[in-house]
Amino acid sequence: MNDQLNAERLDICRVGKSLFDRGYAHSTAGNISVRTDIGFLITPSDACLGFLQPEQIALVDFDGKQVSGAPASKTLSLHQAIYHADSSARCVIHTHSTHLVALTLQGSWKTDDILPPITPYYVMKVGHVPLVPYHRPGDPAVAEIVSTLITSAGAKPLRAVMIERLGPNVWHQSLASAMATLEELEETAKLWLLSNRSVPALSDEQINELIARFNLRY
Repeated sequence: MNDQLNAERLDICRVGKSLFDRGYAHSTAGNISVRTDIGFLITPSDACLGFLQPEQIALVDFDGKQVSGAPASKTLSLHQAIYHADSSARCVIHTHSTHLVALTLQGSWKTDDILPPITPYYVMKVGHVPLVPYHRPGDPAVAEIVSTLITSAGAKPLRAVMIERLGPNVWHQSLASAMATLEELEETAKLWLLSNRSVPALSDEQINELIARFNLRY
């Protein structure tokens, strides 16, 4: 078990550095967690994702009690809510990605879909991303809102939510997949803002073709 935990700590550090080095995370904004067989690994409170050390990664049990590492991120309750609401989620990534935050400052496309599906890979890799109204960082009310959004999504599975003025929370079955989803989400926000928010969404016919061809749940 220790070997597995250590490997996952290293993976969190690797992903954090990659996100930081490429500008998807900055300063001490953002956090990463992984579900394990004995609890959750999560980055420390106020840690820079670009300079994480494996021994600092917090281990908490399923009740949120700290087991080892530096003090867990103040957003632990939100990560726990995501894992509880989506049993397939194995990791969660939160950043304050520039274009996504800028998007909420200017106004999202819709409350239940912050961006129009303007590219095929947005449909294939991201899907639907609802907007969560602004709450202070670490507010436990956000956990309740996100949990409700996940459980009420029905046939439209969620991989991400966007917290107004703060940033996205993305979850998936692996850190690599979560990171790819986050990247696609941020790049789509960038494209939409660069187009002055005027580019039309893919048509229903085009989206249905993608769903049929790639067996998507959208």
